[in-house]
Amino acid sequence: MQQYDLCVIGSGPAGQHAAIQSAKLGKKVCVVEKRRAVGGVAVNTGTIPSKALREAILSVGGRSIACPTEADFAQVREALFGGLRRSCSRVIGNEIDVIEGHFARNGVEVIHGSARFADPHTIEITSETDTIRIKADHTLIAVGTVPAKPRGCDFDGETILSSDDIPNMKAAPHSMIVVGGGVIGSEFATMLQILGVKVTLIEGRAKLLEFVDAEIIEAFQFHIRQAGMTLRLGEKVTKISVIEAPHGARTVDNIMAEAELESGKTLRADSLLYCIGRQGATESLDLAKADLEADNRGRISVNEHFQTTVPHIYAAGDVIGFPALASTSYEQGRLAACHMFGESCESFSQLLPYGIYTIPEISMVGWTEQRLTEEGIPYECGIANYREIARGHLLGSEFGMLKLLIHQESHAILGVHAIGTGATELIHIGQTAIAFNATVEYFVNTVFNYPTLAECYKVAARNGLNKLRGI
Repeated sequence: MQQYDLCVIGSGPAGQHAAIQSAKLGKKVCVVEKRRAVGGVAVNTGTIPSKALREAILSVGGRSIACPTEADFAQVREALFGGLRRSCSRVIGNEIDVIEGHFARNGVEVIHGSARFADPHTIEITSETDTIRIKADHTLIAVGTVPAKPRGCDFDGETILSSDDIPNMKAAPHSMIVVGGGVIGSEFATMLQILGVKVTLIEGRAKLLEFVDAEIIEAFQFHIRQAGMTLRLGEKVTKISVIEAPHGARTVDNIMAEAELESGKTLRADSLLYCIGRQGATESLDLAKADLEADNRGRISVNEHFQTTVPHIYAAGDVIGFPALASTSYEQGRLAACHMFGESCESFSQLLPYGIYTIPEISMVGWTEQRLTEEGIPYECGIANYREIARGHLLGSEFGMLKLLIHQESHAILGVHAIGTGATELIHIGQTAIAFNATVEYFVNTVFNYPTLAECYKVAARNGLNKLRGI
C-alpha cells in the first residue's frame, strides 16, 4: 500500500495549490481526481467554461439575432452556439494542459478514480478498472460542489438545465427562464441575453446580488432592463415542470419549461436554468469512516487553518462554503498546505476582491456603504463615470462607474466598487491601495497612462476630495 505525506481529493483550485505547495516543501503528494481531466469544477464545468463562453459571446459583437422563420431560428442559433462551444473547448484544453504540466514538474502523482475514506488515514480509490487503497499522513478534501436540484423536477440538459449544462447546449434557445438572481444566475442571464435570447430572471429577494453596493446594483438592473431582460424580483418559484408547447408557441421540439410562482403567476419559456445554490460534493466520500460529517448542504466545517474536527484532515475551496470563489480557493489550498507542514506564510486573505462576470461586469473590494453606515464610520464617496474617461469612449463603453469610499478624517481608501468593461481588472488597483493604507491624495497626485480606464481612480479621487472640502 502506497504511503503519502498528503493525499488531496479533488484537483480544482484548492487542490492544485495545496498539492503544489506541499510538493515544493519536499513532500510526497498525490491528487485523486474522479474525472478523466484534472481541474475540477473550475476548469471543466464552472469558472473557465462560463468565462470562456462569455468572451466568445462578446467576440461576436454583442449583436441580437433576428430570425424571421422557425428554420432560420434553429439554423442560425445552432451554428453560432456550435462555434462558441468550440472556442470554449480550446480554452478548457489549454487550462488542463497547464495544470497537468504543473503537477508533472512538481512530482505530484495524479490518480484518476472516485475516493472514499476507509478509515481516517486510508483512502480507497475506485477507477473503471481497479480499486486500490493508499495511506496518507494528511488529507485535504477539495471536492468542490454540484448544482442543487429543483424539487420535483430533474435536470435533463435541454429543457431544465443546471449551470453545468449551459456550455454543452447545442443551440441557444429562443427564450429562457432563469431561477435565481445570484452570481451564477445573473452571469448566465446576461450572457444569453447578448445572444438575443428572451430572458426572464426570477429572484426571491427585492434586488439582485444583495451583497453588492446598492448604487452599483441599481445601475446594473436598469441597464439589463433597458437591454430587454424581464426581472421578476420578490418572486418565489413553487413548481417547475416540462409541458407540451401551446399551439402557436415558437419552439423547436414542441415542449417548454413552465414555472409557477408563489404569487400565482405562470411563466413559460423554451428552457429553464435553475441556479438556486450548490451542494458540497461529499456524498460519496464516506465521511463517517474518517470521523467527519457534512452539514445538510454537503459542506464541511473548518477552523481558521482549514482543519476539520480531525486534525490531520483539512478541507478547502467551495466545499467549506463562503466565499466559494476560485481565487479564494487557490489561497485556501496554499494556506492549508503551509499549516499542515509547519511552514509559516503571510496572506492578505481578509481583503478579498469579488469579480462578477455579468455583462457588464461588476467588482468590489473592501467596505460597502451599508457596512460603514452600520458601524458608524464617517465616509465620503468619490465617483467616476466611464463617459468622463477617454478610454471608455474608445472602447464604446460609456456605461460604467467606479466608486471610492473614503474615510472623512484620515482620507484612507476604505472600499472600491466598479461596474463596466474591465471592472474585474480595475479593482486590483484599489485592492493594493487599501492593503497599503493609501489615502485619496495618492490617486490625485499619481500619474496614470492616458488613455486608460485606470484614470477612473484619479477622477473619482478628485470628486471625493472636492466633496470632503465642501467644493
